[in-house]
Amino acid sequence: MKFFTPLQGLSSDKFRCDPSSLNHQGFRMKIVRYVSIAALVLACVIPLGNVVAQDNFPSRPLKLVVGFPPGGSSDATGRLLATALSEKLGQPVVVENKPGANTIIASQYVLSLPADGYTLFSVSSSLAINPALRMLPFDISKDFTPVALLGIIPLWVVIPNQVEAKSLAELIAIAKAQPGKLSYASYGSGSAGHLASEMLLSMTQADMVHVPYKGTGPALIDVMGGQVTMMMPTVASSVSLVKEGKLRALAVSSSKRVSAVPDIPTIAEAGVPGFELVAWESLQVRAGTPPAIVEKLSRTIREIVSSAEFQQKLIKIGIEPETRMTPSEVAAFIRSEAEKFAMVVKQRNIKAD
Repeated sequence: MKFFTPLQGLSSDKFRCDPSSLNHQGFRMKIVRYVSIAALVLACVIPLGNVVAQDNFPSRPLKLVVGFPPGGSSDATGRLLATALSEKLGQPVVVENKPGANTIIASQYVLSLPADGYTLFSVSSSLAINPALRMLPFDISKDFTPVALLGIIPLWVVIPNQVEAKSLAELIAIAKAQPGKLSYASYGSGSAGHLASEMLLSMTQADMVHVPYKGTGPALIDVMGGQVTMMMPTVASSVSLVKEGKLRALAVSSSKRVSAVPDIPTIAEAGVPGFELVAWESLQVRAGTPPAIVEKLSRTIREIVSSAEFQQKLIKIGIEPETRMTPSEVAAFIRSEAEKFAMVVKQRNIKAD
């Protein structure tokens, strides 16, 4: 083989020796030289194999892990991305749902698999919220490598039709007139919706009782029925209910209005200056994944999200596409978000379920 050309010409005669010569200085030096050459050859061959593997990536199907059950905005985003990635990379991308513990189960599952780029993790803002709520068996900044930010997922204030408020200011006035008597729903303690609601109450000095649910669906049912006064779900999870007139939307939580519902003001525009708290969806891989593979995935995903067709699909389900951030910029964004979430958790003494 060509790789072993440096060793050509070494016959068995050259290694044959008389036991009495084992202490001979020349013989020992010859052995050391041959071993050194062999080690040098292996050092060259092994990295070459890694480079070839990276250049051929992907050469087999990929897995995209989602930390929530089928049907939610994270699952919808993950499936859209999986389809587009499969077309771009020329390999199947299989979505695998691993719900539970606010994406902690999915996180541990991803970390149990090789850091080779074949397991992708589509994860929401819960990744940055969890460290503020509980001790984790992993470190999000050390054990995961960001690949891309797929999009911003605004939340919004929705109320049942039974509540007379036509604006956020009117809802806050009603809540202040009845401190502690009205309630708000969330899709789980420590969720983005929970933190956003507590931040809103803090900034307006209103008082409502928190009613956590195990998921968005059950919570929205009770809001529509009037059992709860308010909720801050993602626009993606409830835009159809608002458009069908089953819920009333008062304001969105992002700094800009949402493309899918441009007539709804931001919370800042509605009378709470400086308010901004959103969910988001990012793609991560296990730390230690070769940088060339991370870069290829990042570049491919940004190309996908930059396409008008894909952006329209995201906008339709209430997600604002994000195409600008490199992996290092995504890492900085997540650190900033984690600090913001931690501040709300501390100020409002929020506890996990």
